[in-house]
Amino acid sequence: MNAPSTGKRQLLIDTDTASDDAIALIMALRAPEVEVVGITVVAGNVPLEQATQNALYATELCGSEVPVFSGAAEPMQGKLETAQWFHGRDGLGDHGYAPSHRKPASETAVDAMIRVTSAHPGIELITLGPLTNVALALQREPRLIENISRCVVMGGAPCCEGNVTPAAEFNIWVDPEAAQIVFRSGLPIEMIGWQLSRGAAVVDEDEIEAILGLGTSFADFAVRCNSFAIEAYLTQTGERGICLPDPVAMSVLIEPALCRQSSKHYVEIETASELTRGMTVVDRLNVAGDSRNTHVWEPALRSNAKASICWELEVPGWKAALMRALQ
Repeated sequence: MNAPSTGKRQLLIDTDTASDDAIALIMALRAPEVEVVGITVVAGNVPLEQATQNALYATELCGSEVPVFSGAAEPMQGKLETAQWFHGRDGLGDHGYAPSHRKPASETAVDAMIRVTSAHPGIELITLGPLTNVALALQREPRLIENISRCVVMGGAPCCEGNVTPAAEFNIWVDPEAAQIVFRSGLPIEMIGWQLSRGAAVVDEDEIEAILGLGTSFADFAVRCNSFAIEAYLTQTGERGICLPDPVAMSVLIEPALCRQSSKHYVEIETASELTRGMTVVDRLNVAGDSRNTHVWEPALRSNAKASICWELEVPGWKAALMRALQ
């Protein structure tokens, strides 16, 4: 039986909850436009149990009872590589944030994803971590795609360097086999690459002060939980401020017009090369079908699944959305 509709757009969030994911959860849980009907958790930034605890903490902070479902603890192949070097051991800057009363639901994330999407036709899905849960759900129930109207994927580096290897962005690199399944599946993917959260989109020192000036628990948490990440990002890129890829993706999910320029292309995920494993190879010039390329691109061509790649973000709009969520 379908749940009664609230008239809002319904949303399922898949997350490997660390500091930027937690802010994205706050944005969704406090947005008047959407109703979050479930949060599924995957290992990535931090191990699965920690990621689940962090998701529960974010829901408590927002006064939400949305169910949180724990999912895949390892990628489909190989061992888990976390980003605790970037987010801190607990993923939230190591300040002792922990839920006081909420517990995860007993249902697994994959079971919940299949059930929730079936119960809410037209639901929107956003992925903020590795795509393991989504790939496993698609393997079990390929018809999942029929009920999902949008699939916003925070992941990939379509036009620039990666953030974990020279070629690969973290979420895709952690489980490229899962990403390959998802990008070939026919899901209506909107890809929000890491590059959109860099440069002018980084929350700078003046904007950090403005956030703290809001004087809310949300604002204080948003800055403090990223204290570790600020230093890691400076070391990684030489850029000062808070880089927030997952909230950027959430802002586009909530307000699609914040993506100012996009186009649809075949995207293949490199799974074999030691040099470029996890790379998102985007057919931007639409040459995959040329005779010199078809033997390599045949799986993508056969699936006829193109992703919409966001190339340009409306930065003032993104930052206004962040401030609204934290006020």
